[in-house]
Amino acid sequence: MKSSHRIRILGREIQVKSSASAEAVRKVEEYLNERAAEVAVSLPNADQQLIALLILLNTTESYLALRSGDTSGGAGFQEAVDSMVTKIDMALGEGTPRRVNI
Repeated sequence: MKSSHRIRILGREIQVKSSASAEAVRKVEEYLNERAAEVAVSLPNADQQLIALLILLNTTESYLALRSGDTSGGAGFQEAVDSMVTKIDMALGEGTPRRVNI
């Protein structure tokens, strides 16, 4: 049976329903907020939508790699993120492009 849980992601409180335990839902919330903080530090001018998109891309890539048994850590994905960050930095007129560790 699914239970309702109130969580806060990217500063926004939402209610979700899950059959997972409250502890498991809390761990998901914590994981997402940790990833958001890492991206926000690397991209201080990024809006919440970009942060959420990068978290989604990273999590999906990791999930698919685990599902296929790939243990390489998704180096190709990191390169794609680095390329996106460079393009964003250039568009914003930032100096030296940063590396976003995802």
